[in-house]
Amino acid sequence: MNKQNKLTALEKSWILYDIGNSAFTLLVSTLIPIYFNALAGAAGVNEDMYLAYWGYAGSISTILVAIIAPICGTLSDRRFKKPLFLLTVVLGCVACACLGVTSHWLFFLGIFILAKVGFHSSLVFYDSMLPEITTDEKMDNVSSLGYAFGYIGSVIPFVACLVLVLMCDSFGLTTSSAMVIAFLITAVWWAVLTVPLARRYKQTAYVQKKGTALGDSFRQLGRTFMEAKKEKHVFLYLIAFFFFINGVYTIIDMATAYGSALGLDTTGLLLALLLTQIVAFPCAIIFGKFSAKYDTGLLIKVCIFCYTCITIFGMFLATLWQFWVLAVLVGMFQGGIQALSRSYLGKIIAPERSGEFYGLMDICGKGAAFLGTALVAFISQITAGIELNVFGLKLQNENLAVGSLVVLFIIGFILFCKADKLNKAR
Repeated sequence: MNKQNKLTALEKSWILYDIGNSAFTLLVSTLIPIYFNALAGAAGVNEDMYLAYWGYAGSISTILVAIIAPICGTLSDRRFKKPLFLLTVVLGCVACACLGVTSHWLFFLGIFILAKVGFHSSLVFYDSMLPEITTDEKMDNVSSLGYAFGYIGSVIPFVACLVLVLMCDSFGLTTSSAMVIAFLITAVWWAVLTVPLARRYKQTAYVQKKGTALGDSFRQLGRTFMEAKKEKHVFLYLIAFFFFINGVYTIIDMATAYGSALGLDTTGLLLALLLTQIVAFPCAIIFGKFSAKYDTGLLIKVCIFCYTCITIFGMFLATLWQFWVLAVLVGMFQGGIQALSRSYLGKIIAPERSGEFYGLMDICGKGAAFLGTALVAFISQITAGIELNVFGLKLQNENLAVGSLVVLFIIGFILFCKADKLNKAR
């Protein structure tokens, strides 16, 4: 890395926060749903309803964030970005640490929702810091490194938690007590890696506004939405993004819950998702390199198409080796599609209005996360007890629920192709 591209201390601190919060993301997609299934099973909850309840909890948390995101954005513009960022981090870390205080599955879901609200809300402020902590020339690279090192860095606390849970007998612990310690390890990791950014970051971009934050936020959101509708190439892209990122977030959030609901070996599931993080690290960097040689729109189309194929494959998933294949494939494309989607928007909007449109994009992402998990939960619930035979393979309600995501990828692909055609014409 030459001197011009060398990371500053502030840029490194920003990337460190991605490494810190990604530990929680990995825990949510691995150990937490398995622990929830154990709590629900001990309480006599119908096994066919595990995936549905887990999906509803995820949907509630994401829609709450979608509602408060505009308020967070407006307050952030009023020089409150850093204190509010730290407040949301504290909420997320404390809730994460408290996940082990109850053995009741419903109370557990309540604490989990608080942790996810803190996590996602912190990202609203964290993402908005990017233009302040780096230059326009380095922004794509710093953003990609955040994703890449977030994937690989989160492996460190996860391995410690995994060893603790899988070898709890050797440490003289029960599985429940090992999980309590795992929650604490993740919360401490997240909090400690926030400290460098909290110390070095100082808000430099802000505006003076009058009126209430609530009124300003929704008025601004309405203005931005109306402007986006006038710019068809941007509006169509945001609608396409809403659909295809829907499937991406749902697969990331519910992978372990899905495998566990199918009765696959817990240890195998956890190791497979550890592999996902390891694969995602170089692949995120590779897609960043590809974007310098190939059209970004083409790369996004490839990612959406591959995710469609992954979902179809996942629909027929029945064995552990198939889950391992699924884990590798997801790792190959998840970092690429997230990073490229963010940079694609930056190329089709006016730079002076980037804050407005990225705020709208964030709301589209949160709405997609809500729709995806709610769709899987709903299909899983209404098809409970149903078993179909397709090509000699038995499909349970969980398989049908995951298969429903294919429709959303197809809609996203069609709309993105139209949006990309408009952008190329411009």
